[in-house]
Amino acid sequence: MILLIGSQKGGVGKSTVAINLAVEYARQGRDVCLVDADAQRSAARWHADREEQGHQPAVACVEKFGTIHQTLTDLATRYDIVIVDVAGKDSREMRTGMLAADTLVVVVRPSQLDLDTLGHMSEVIEQAKDLNPGLTVRGLIAQAPSNPAISERTDAREYLADYPTIKPLETVLYERKAYRDVVGEGLGVVEWSNPKAKAEIQELAAEVQA
Repeated sequence: MILLIGSQKGGVGKSTVAINLAVEYARQGRDVCLVDADAQRSAARWHADREEQGHQPAVACVEKFGTIHQTLTDLATRYDIVIVDVAGKDSREMRTGMLAADTLVVVVRPSQLDLDTLGHMSEVIEQAKDLNPGLTVRGLIAQAPSNPAISERTDAREYLADYPTIKPLETVLYERKAYRDVVGEGLGVVEWSNPKAKAEIQELAAEVQA
């Protein structure tokens, strides 16, 4: 399975999603390869910290930039799950990654500036599906306010409904300090002490495979 984590905007938490899913799937006994295709190298730095501190289970990591289609296809023959973190923009990595991916998860924050990027993202997805008709596309709302009185999450889900190429996930990732705390430790939140964050990632891991 090739799982591509993408967005048209930076700062939405793509790397956070990628590394936490990688840890959760590895904890399930899967052979996981994390591909860092973002020049910022957030996932690669996290992986270096994890290796340095000797955390188990192990997660493989590969850095690849430019055209990544063939690399992903090759990795998928050697690993159960290949998780790809691409830059938050319309890039060669994202477009060529879509041609190999089984599932694309489009990460957005529940803010108007983020939601406004969905029009262009939808066009890119439609082009990719011309060449990869089996591509499944899901929309993930991340960094949502945890205060139930704030309606941004509901508003964002309604906005996503305007783009039928992107099917919203039921799972929502909320703004939690735990997601920031684990990064420097080379850990995932499923290995941390915040049960709500752990449950979110486990629910997401199950839903994207459903």
